[in-house]
Amino acid sequence: MRFFYDNTISGNHHILSEDESNHCARVLRLKVGDEIFIADGQGNLYRSQIENIDHKHTSVRVVETIAEYNKLPYSLHIAIAPTKNMDRMEWFLEKATEIGISEITPIICHNSERKVIKTDRMNRIVESAMKQSYKAYHPKVNEAVKFLDFVKKDCSEQKFVAHCDENSQRTYLADIVKPQASVTVLIGPEGDFSHEEIELALQNYKPITLGNSRLRTETAALVACDIVSIINQMGK
Repeated sequence: MRFFYDNTISGNHHILSEDESNHCARVLRLKVGDEIFIADGQGNLYRSQIENIDHKHTSVRVVETIAEYNKLPYSLHIAIAPTKNMDRMEWFLEKATEIGISEITPIICHNSERKVIKTDRMNRIVESAMKQSYKAYHPKVNEAVKFLDFVKKDCSEQKFVAHCDENSQRTYLADIVKPQASVTVLIGPEGDFSHEEIELALQNYKPITLGNSRLRTETAALVACDIVSIINQMGK
């Protein structure tokens, strides 16, 4: 399967973007008549046939439209404090997209080491991972917001905060998360959430642990993704 992403598809005939056209013609060396699949990021997968190939303007004919391709039975929103090293954040975005995630919001916390993050770069990482893992849904990447603003607006059915305060009672995420529902998990910076942030979150979020090990921010976020995915696969 050759998998591409284009969110502008309309009708039975379509011209791929210059980047995707170049990938078809010069990287994959596809030919007229070859079949490709195009995802629009909204869950539609278009089985298409190449009509004309050029490194700038490759045209295709849509043969079949598959709606809600591999739709997740849940909605997962990870609100994560951006890591100081952006390579680690990008690693998380890539792997979370492969596992299955619906939405990502960078949250700026009291102990955050990074206050600015480029969402255009994040979207490119997500798009690449989406194509590599044959996903038809493009996870939503939000602009960075302050922790306080985020917790005031979050409206998921299940809300969890992963913090490291060992003096506070916490429950293993896999033991309390329910399948087929919307879930938000708050993941703090390397220095953890501040005491005030934890107290604020606990007004609406359930405190959780992700295991016995002390995890880096991006690792904790990915473990949360994996747990939610597995629970939904098991239908627990």
